[in-house]
Amino acid sequence: MPLSEPAATALILLAFGVLLAISVIFSRATEQVSVPVVLIFLVIGMLAGSEGIGGIEFADYGFAYRLGTIALAFILFDGGLNTPMGAVRRSIRPAGVLATIGVVCIAALVGVAARLLGFPWAEAMLLGAIVSSTDAAAVFSVLRGSGLHLKKRVGATLEVESGLNDPMAVILTMVLTTNLIAADAGDLAASAWWHIPIDVALQLAIGTAFGIAIGYGGRLLMSRMRLPAGGLYPALTVAIACIAFSLPTLMLGSGFLAVYLTGLVLGNGELPYRAGLFRVHDALAWLSQIVMFLILGLLAFPLELLEVGWVGVALSLILAIIVRPLVVSLLLLPFKFTRKEVAYISWVGLRGAVPIVLATYPVLMDAPGAGKIFNVVFFIVVLSAIIPGSTVPWVTRKLGLSSHEPPAPPAILAIESRQPLTGEIASFYVDEGLAVAGATIGELEFPEGAAVSLVVRGNDLIAPKDSTTLSPGDHVYIISRPEDRAFMQLLFGRAEEE
Repeated sequence: MPLSEPAATALILLAFGVLLAISVIFSRATEQVSVPVVLIFLVIGMLAGSEGIGGIEFADYGFAYRLGTIALAFILFDGGLNTPMGAVRRSIRPAGVLATIGVVCIAALVGVAARLLGFPWAEAMLLGAIVSSTDAAAVFSVLRGSGLHLKKRVGATLEVESGLNDPMAVILTMVLTTNLIAADAGDLAASAWWHIPIDVALQLAIGTAFGIAIGYGGRLLMSRMRLPAGGLYPALTVAIACIAFSLPTLMLGSGFLAVYLTGLVLGNGELPYRAGLFRVHDALAWLSQIVMFLILGLLAFPLELLEVGWVGVALSLILAIIVRPLVVSLLLLPFKFTRKEVAYISWVGLRGAVPIVLATYPVLMDAPGAGKIFNVVFFIVVLSAIIPGSTVPWVTRKLGLSSHEPPAPPAILAIESRQPLTGEIASFYVDEGLAVAGATIGELEFPEGAAVSLVVRGNDLIAPKDSTTLSPGDHVYIISRPEDRAFMQLLFGRAEEE
């Protein structure tokens, strides 16, 4: 007998709350085993599914695809918000090549490998397109969980590539799915391959134009709007993210590229309640990841996965050991990366949510072989998280690519304001090699209008006085004017990034 309301809704919320709590609590396990935290969410979803201990029946690919698309839009928006423009300038050329030509090359080579393993050509190329992009969330959850900091150029290349390559994979997947369905129906004209480059170029152009335009428009709107409550500003940025994805998509452009670029433009501008906005979108991105992986885990049927296990293992190894290293090595030749850097970028090509979400699209469209493709993709994503993912900290140390950044302060001081302020607050790490180490605050000559506002020493918050001595390991927060930034960096070095 079906439950009546509100009991039915309460049961759904109870199941969701329990799964969400378990996912968050068990995410700490990734600190010990060094695998992407998203894998934990995926496994919990599988255990809660119809063939797991939870016994939850779920096979709604349409709902999963829509939910995954919304979640990816918010994840990409948050990724854009948190990408400094300096990182983009340092790495846009190599990352852009990897995110476009690299994705196409990986898709083609994996497609050839899938064909050799018994897939028909159309299905093989679709499979290659689905697994062709890397996942920023998977990569950096491992790096942050292990406490490693990459050298700037390598880290920026991986981050920007991961933010930019999803749109190309989405475009290829949708076009190749349409081709597969048309070929199966005998429509040779609709399944022609010549129009694929035109479709890709058009979607990228539309997505870029809308993303930049909406980003600057949103920045202008937020700088002039005076909303009655601080909590309304995150609501406005969520609205901007939704518009940034939807408008270009309806205009046959890449909404994923547009929403990432919108976040990038917004995040590198002056925003009211900036720190609070970033925290809200960081939380929203994490919630999106958890919900998305839980739902995708519920879609998986372990017994069906075992049937394609050998194919999944073979393609995972081919992708990680042969295809990506070959493509990355060739495409990065003009950019003068060292062998160690190329090897690292090649190895840290983890697959995450995007391939699984994309794999639901052929199933939703009832394409031939879609069920088998979904299971193989699921297998590849899991193995990608386990094999390369678990070795990322070890490989980082082995290749000597960690940047030895100072430890993050245990406390963060931020100022919330509805409108841009003329001054700024920045934190600096007192290294033992700095001249200010061992000096008192009173001995330092600050420009007019600049002052130390807080010293964080271990777990202690110290109110600064002229007699306060700055010790190595301190985190010093300084209020100053923008034009004095260069002088403060002469004293304390580069400001810390929050």
